[in-house]
Amino acid sequence: MKALYAQSGGVTSVINASAYGVIDEARKNGIEILVGINGVTGILKENFLDVSELDIEFLKYTPAGAFGSCRKKMKNDSDIEKLFEIFRKNEIRYFFYNGGNDSMDTAWRVQMEAQKRGYELKVVGVPKTIDNDLPHTDHCPGYGSAAKYIAISMMEAALDLRSMYVDSTQVFVMEIMGRHAGWLAAAAGLGWINGIGADVILLPEKPFNKDEFLSTVDKIISEKGYCAIAVAEGLKYPDGFFVSDMGFTDSFGNRQLGGVGFTIAGMVRSELGLKTHVAIPDYLQRSGRHIASKTDIEEAEMCGRMAVRYALEDNYGVMVTMERVSNNPYQIKYSSVPLNLVADQTKMLPKDFYKGYTVTDKFFEYALPLISGEFYPPFENGLPSYKLINLGKK
Repeated sequence: MKALYAQSGGVTSVINASAYGVIDEARKNGIEILVGINGVTGILKENFLDVSELDIEFLKYTPAGAFGSCRKKMKNDSDIEKLFEIFRKNEIRYFFYNGGNDSMDTAWRVQMEAQKRGYELKVVGVPKTIDNDLPHTDHCPGYGSAAKYIAISMMEAALDLRSMYVDSTQVFVMEIMGRHAGWLAAAAGLGWINGIGADVILLPEKPFNKDEFLSTVDKIISEKGYCAIAVAEGLKYPDGFFVSDMGFTDSFGNRQLGGVGFTIAGMVRSELGLKTHVAIPDYLQRSGRHIASKTDIEEAEMCGRMAVRYALEDNYGVMVTMERVSNNPYQIKYSSVPLNLVADQTKMLPKDFYKGYTVTDKFFEYALPLISGEFYPPFENGLPSYKLINLGKK
């Protein structure tokens, strides 16, 4: 009997630490493990990598999906039929799927289909998302490192703005990932613990009021001469429409978003007559491994290990979760939740984590432990030494 591991959805700087945890724990328990290249897309092509002899230490230091990811939704009978033919052919009895909301939906569908077919299969979801919006878990692997990247980037950009605002840019806008929840955009305010951060944070949870927003920016400019703004890509108007809807959907039915930073900057420029500059970290915020959180890396690895342990304990059809025991000292415990309670669900930023256009002490208490510590990758020639696996082109 074999185990199969695969990565899915938007990657993070620590998803490979989870892969390390799954593979190493499987080896320790004598389980032969295969890796599906590019998630279920590769699995349906029988594009596997035998990692039994692979030196996996590099996974703890490598960002993005070392084994390739995908955004495929298992939505037709022919895909399901082929998937189980492949499972039977390769004697797959454990399936560990590493991803976010949509990936947990796929994992749940596979587990239910296995039960329907009477096929012995234990599916466990390994959480991952920089958006931090999976329900029933205190936080998600990937968020701490992305939050750290955003917080540092905003601090440094605000310092640049402060240096130049007298006769140059007065308003800096950073567009940050986050379709429905503002967890990552909120991180732009964490720098205030060290004295500098975002002056205005625009969250999906707070309906956008143009007049109120412009009035706030105008007031900040009058007080200190410059204003640093963080805006989540999923910012919405009071009627629920996205400020940055691009007019089409992806394969999962999600509206495609983009350009909200330029929209906000345009409002400031046209209504207040201020010089603006826009930055879009985009992929950088989710793959910035050089400044990843040590806490995040260690927890990502442990989530991978716990997935294997749960499967061996006959606790399957679940996703690994983390429950916070205390903030000071920071302590968590690992648990699990049925996949159907996570699939396609979204955890919003709590209302007591923000007030107006800023984050509260409650958010600081929550987020600061998650960005704690550094775990630098090895450097060579002044640059991170990242290892690549030959994934082929099947």
